[in-house]
Amino acid sequence: MRRPASVAALCLALAACAAPGPLESDWQRAQEAKNWHEGQLALPPYPKRGNLVEFVPGPRTDFRFFVDPTSLSVGSDGVVRYVVVARSPQGAESVSYEGLHCSDEQYKIYATGRADERRWVEARGAPWRPVAQRAGPWRRTLAEDFFCPGGSPIFTAAEGAEALRHGGNPRAAKLNY
Repeated sequence: MRRPASVAALCLALAACAAPGPLESDWQRAQEAKNWHEGQLALPPYPKRGNLVEFVPGPRTDFRFFVDPTSLSVGSDGVVRYVVVARSPQGAESVSYEGLHCSDEQYKIYATGRADERRWVEARGAPWRPVAQRAGPWRRTLAEDFFCPGGSPIFTAAEGAEALRHGGNPRAAKLNY
């Protein structure tokens, strides 16, 4: 008959399992960034007004902002892609398909919308840019509060859609972009 392990031995075993792995050095992070390759891109269908979910990027704008949750995707490259719509008080709309590279705190515009034709115009060769307040408060809000909680991409598109419906991601922490 086997004896149960002592409480102390069990605690030690559990502590060893819960111990964090080694921390990455700056050099390791730099190598990962250098070796990163962006995944293939497929433009989503043009957004339908009925699919849009509003989010509030802050108190200092008269514009209203929306994301089409059906356009959300999380690539194997760690990029969260989505359609965002900015609507002026007069009703004019700006539509774009964008991506957030959470670990690098950058965004990219893949395409802009032609509302009159309900089609995309690809932004070929568009660079990755830092997510910053001057780059558009909506991007910073989407990164911090919805799609890059704690600086990491959401796990699934469903998680992002749920965060939009509930006004934020419960895993979100305020980051200094």
